[in-house]
Amino acid sequence: MSTNLPVTNRRWAGLGVLVLAVTLVAVDATVLSLAIPSISETLRPSGTQLLWIGDVYSFVLAGLLVSMGALSDRLGRKRVLLVGSAAFGAASLLAAYAPSPGWLILARALLGVAGATIMPSTLSLIRTLFPDARERATAIGIWGAGATAGAALGPLVGGVLLEHFWWGSVFLLNLPVLALLLVFGAWLLPESRDPRPGRWDVLSVFLSMAGVIGVVYAIKELAADGLSSWSSPLVLLLGAGALLWFVRRQLRLETPLLDVRLFTDRRFTAAVVASLTALIGLSGVIFCVSQYLQLVRGYAPLTAGLAEMPAFVGAVVGGLLTARLARRAGNRAALAGGLFAMGAGIALLGLVRQDSAYLLFGASFLVVGTAEGVVYTLASDLVLGSAPADKAGAASAVSETAYELGTALGIALVGSVVTAIYAGGFTVPSGTPAETGEQARESLGGAVEAAGALPGPVADQLLDGARTSFVHGMNVAAWLAAALLLAAAALCWRFLRTPKAPTAPAPAEDRQLVA
Repeated sequence: MSTNLPVTNRRWAGLGVLVLAVTLVAVDATVLSLAIPSISETLRPSGTQLLWIGDVYSFVLAGLLVSMGALSDRLGRKRVLLVGSAAFGAASLLAAYAPSPGWLILARALLGVAGATIMPSTLSLIRTLFPDARERATAIGIWGAGATAGAALGPLVGGVLLEHFWWGSVFLLNLPVLALLLVFGAWLLPESRDPRPGRWDVLSVFLSMAGVIGVVYAIKELAADGLSSWSSPLVLLLGAGALLWFVRRQLRLETPLLDVRLFTDRRFTAAVVASLTALIGLSGVIFCVSQYLQLVRGYAPLTAGLAEMPAFVGAVVGGLLTARLARRAGNRAALAGGLFAMGAGIALLGLVRQDSAYLLFGASFLVVGTAEGVVYTLASDLVLGSAPADKAGAASAVSETAYELGTALGIALVGSVVTAIYAGGFTVPSGTPAETGEQARESLGGAVEAAGALPGPVADQLLDGARTSFVHGMNVAAWLAAALLLAAAALCWRFLRTPKAPTAPAPAEDRQLVA
């Protein structure tokens, strides 16, 4: 690895390239949220296919991040970033012109494979660009603002495009951004790699991917269907077994794919827990509220995107202020306080009704976005600071895995809870044809589409029942997500507690006096 760092201006310009990359990947995780109604109308996916379209990207990305982070340590972080960016563009084209739900799910999965090469490379290259800890904290704050703001910005970008174009345009937006990334990345970014990388263990790659995807898939199915099928518990056991095998193998390997001993550091573990739970809350909120604003409140896609802007503004502000907040309040108070604030903000959505004032949403989005900016940025800094420099890619991948797992689980768990409560509480009005009733029961989008083929009074009754059931499901999901975040805040407060220094033994003469 070269020790000749770029000059100051070049380093900060290089950071701009990395922020562009991570923002693009984050936007892609949530940009489809406002396109769900349009996709439902055009491709007619089932309720299960709709959830897969939303979360398969994050599932695959999360399953491959550790492997790709270790690969970037070996092949070179800049090289892997640029190759992955080119692949991301090709997969975006396939997604934009997908002719069926199955093709769109496949294209989103390929986007996840390419995205897994981008995310860990960006964070590990920051360590190369900024060896000074204080400068690196500022750089990670800017990077974190890009990551969290990207997730919050996705619905607005989608709304602007859907106002004028078809749903596939949300993927074509990636192409000009990727072109800039490839040109300026090749020019501004330094190459870095592990000088003694060792062997890239292929079995570990398969175990990590099978374990992560198996466990998340099983949780998603259990949340939706409970124990009605034997397949979900079996997949959960197989996934957990693969992860256990993965951990045991890493402890035996001379050059592990992931040094699991990093989790013995309380700072590292607290940071990973914080990233995971924060993204569960954020992505779940965006997935549900985007549908609520369009299908319950009747907002146009652009209006719905603008309604979610407080989350974007808050994420930027929170990310940029993290370094200052951590210096003044300490890492423990900043991280636990951010998780607590997120939980409180999401809990506000448990009070939402069909006709609630926008002020309630605006306050919730602002609090959630600002707190998420603080939590994710600080967690990334703690992860990077806990790992050796030559393992930056693999350590960064753990942080990004938590990010993407949180995104996937947020959509899967929150979406499945809302879907289950919606289906259980929705009663199809009498006079509705059986086929139309089944379509309405699948999802709120299906109900809105089905109402268009019914007579006025029956359509109104169907829509009112569907919207009431959806809002009830969203309320319950919000309370559950808030409880998870508050529990994570308590856990991080405990993990980051500074151990008391041992009391020095009394001098011999003092002990004699005491005796």
